[in-house]
Amino acid sequence: MTNEEKDIHNMEKNANKLMKERLEKLESLRKQGKDPFEVYKVERTHTSKDVRDNYETLEGKSVTVAGRLMSKRVHGKAGFSDLYDRYGKIQLYIKIDDVGEDKLKEYKSYDIGDILSITGRVFKTRTEEITIRIINFQLISKSLKPLPEKWHGLKDPDLKYRERYVDLIINQGVRDTFLKRTAIIKAMRQFLDDRNFIEVETPILSSIAGGAAAKPFITHHNTLD
Repeated sequence: MTNEEKDIHNMEKNANKLMKERLEKLESLRKQGKDPFEVYKVERTHTSKDVRDNYETLEGKSVTVAGRLMSKRVHGKAGFSDLYDRYGKIQLYIKIDDVGEDKLKEYKSYDIGDILSITGRVFKTRTEEITIRIINFQLISKSLKPLPEKWHGLKDPDLKYRERYVDLIINQGVRDTFLKRTAIIKAMRQFLDDRNFIEVETPILSSIAGGAAAKPFITHHNTLD
């Protein structure tokens, strides 16, 4: 076994271990009646962009945001975290005096990739970073598969295309590209629609087996393992 194969084997082994731990956390939450997959609606008042762009009017006021937990630096009785939504990042601050010991312990148990609803007051830290001071939170979706390591990320080009959803989660640049693409296509479609053009779709691939000498066959999809 080559060193590269050993590294891949160790990474897969570690990922399986982390997935097992996260599944155990999910089972524990369900036993407590806190199944995150039974949360169907969250009353979000602002996005991360809203908070950043309107800090002067929101300072000291309560807001509710929702997004994916992408970093967590909570030690002892307080700490910071980063929450990402489709519009970017917002920093979070949690303190035992605001949420209580039990809630802080629950927050510490969350994993990178979990999706949360956060309610808190807007303020700026000493370094002038706009932050939400948490007064309440809710886990609304549990991430069962660990995300790629922060600094090295998703490097394999083939894996990037096969697991595009992972690339979109961890790569802000890729996410911005897709958002721009969506906006461009929407504008083009609206322009043509306003002028009564008809949209015709001509698929290259068909769900029906056909062709003069084509024979259907069954294959295997590794991703479904």
